[in-house]
Amino acid sequence: MNNTANTKMLTKLMFRLLPVQVLLAAVDSLDCLVSSYFASNYIGVSAMSAVGLYSPINMFITAVALLLAGGTSIICGKYLGRNEHEKLQNVFSLDLFLTAAVSLALTVLFITGSLFDLTGIITADVMIRPIFNKYLFGLALGILPNIMTNQLPIFLSMENMNSRTLLSSIIYTVSTVFLNFLFVKVLRMGALGLALASSIGNWIFLAVQIQYFLSGRSQLMISLQKPDFSDTGEIVATGLPGAASNGYQTLRGLIVNRLISTYVGSVGVSAFATADNILRIFWAVPLGMLAVSRLLMSVSIGEEDRQTLADIMRVVFRAYIPTMAITSLVLMVAAVPVTSVFYHDPADPVFMMTVWGFRILPICLPLSIICMHFTCYAQASNKQALVHILSLLDGVICVTVFTAILIPHLGMNSVYIANVLNGIVTTITVYVYSWIMKKHKPRNMDELMVIPDDFGVPEEDRLDLSIQNMDDVVKIAQLVQNFCLEKGIDKNRSYLAGLSLEEMAGNVVEHGFTKDKKKHTADVRVVHKDDDVILRIKDDCIPFDPRERQQMDDKNDPTRNIGLKMVFKIAKSVQYQNLLGLNVLTMRI
Repeated sequence: MNNTANTKMLTKLMFRLLPVQVLLAAVDSLDCLVSSYFASNYIGVSAMSAVGLYSPINMFITAVALLLAGGTSIICGKYLGRNEHEKLQNVFSLDLFLTAAVSLALTVLFITGSLFDLTGIITADVMIRPIFNKYLFGLALGILPNIMTNQLPIFLSMENMNSRTLLSSIIYTVSTVFLNFLFVKVLRMGALGLALASSIGNWIFLAVQIQYFLSGRSQLMISLQKPDFSDTGEIVATGLPGAASNGYQTLRGLIVNRLISTYVGSVGVSAFATADNILRIFWAVPLGMLAVSRLLMSVSIGEEDRQTLADIMRVVFRAYIPTMAITSLVLMVAAVPVTSVFYHDPADPVFMMTVWGFRILPICLPLSIICMHFTCYAQASNKQALVHILSLLDGVICVTVFTAILIPHLGMNSVYIANVLNGIVTTITVYVYSWIMKKHKPRNMDELMVIPDDFGVPEEDRLDLSIQNMDDVVKIAQLVQNFCLEKGIDKNRSYLAGLSLEEMAGNVVEHGFTKDKKKHTADVRVVHKDDDVILRIKDDCIPFDPRERQQMDDKNDPTRNIGLKMVFKIAKSVQYQNLLGLNVLTMRI
């Protein structure tokens, strides 16, 4: 019985949540992939250049979406950890209001720019700009659903409705392919049809997601009442550092596009856009990993759960990074056949430029996981200096500087190599930051993360255990009783603490472990704080609220559920919540 079980449970949870989050992150990437295919095969290289020129703008819109989604996710995670549902409801309403307001402002801005040809800052090419303006106009019509669909999956996860996100993603992908086929190949609407297919697809995506919150089945309700704006500042302040990286990447995209146009030409822009858009499918994996980790880190910080916080990062290194490394290797091997889908003539310069993009850029993927997760953790734990250092390096400085130095000598490959060097520099920065802050080499995950010494409950005041079967329940009950006695708790309360845990944990093993054929584990944490004993049981069984069971009366059997009723009388408080598919029961004795 040790805390290894907690890590195993956490790993199972993270990989269970991962597919939906990856699919969600891939939705926009799939749209870019589909657009790239139809642009290169049915319109021409000029349309592909328009897609590439739009990339920095898309990065800016993503930054806005991440500002709201990142800040909201972290704050909601903390409220979940503290079991404050009224505040959770207000953040839900506030996030939707802010998303709508910001989206409408951006829509007006980009429509104006496209109609009045104010896009000279993006491209000075008089042949490309009219095409780009049409493309920008069509995409502007889908900004609101684009940003909104980055927000709702946060709340669908909290409602344990990841299947809704999965459904909406599938419908979106199918509809986008069909609309591109109709508008581009059949109706020959060119760049405008390319953009309208994406925008209409986003509205369909939003309709499927939001229907659940309008159905009356959700705990979080869409309200027409004016939300409490008191959390606005915290959402922006919390989300801004994480979104800053994407904001910096907007600037990076503009600079890199200009360098490519100057030293390589529009063919280089097309090659980079193709490689980048296809790679976005694979970028969805680390982005999905980040989305899962962000919410779990926030919950752990809200609970002041030091062990789980460090365990999340351990799973990142032990499972996430190796998974991504294998994925990257597969992509590198498939560079030539993947390129052939978009460009059919190997003698065309754009062909080999794209091939080398697929051979070099995938190296960035496993490296990026480290930078992304440490930026997210620093954001959630208010380590603003580290957030800004990593965001600046990753967002703009490394890629632009390395590209500017190398491009006169290496041409197009300099851009790809600069991205790899960026991943190496940011990884080293994480390690050096920990070394500086701890004043010695980091020796474990706690030190690498620079978790404050006063965060959470000291190790001597907590007991972390795991339960595999009924024999463990009896042993742990005795361990809990002994722990309480060692902390100066009187014999009666120590006995009641052990008894309460035995009753509740036994209930989990007896009823939860046997409901299916899966192997389950219950994670037990005992905390001595402010002369209280706090018992927490976390399991991955089917949802079960003991409060509902203990309230059930059976006139024919008055002893039914007597153990549960006893615990509710003994405890000062008993709280239950189903958190991301885990049952979390907290008792204060």
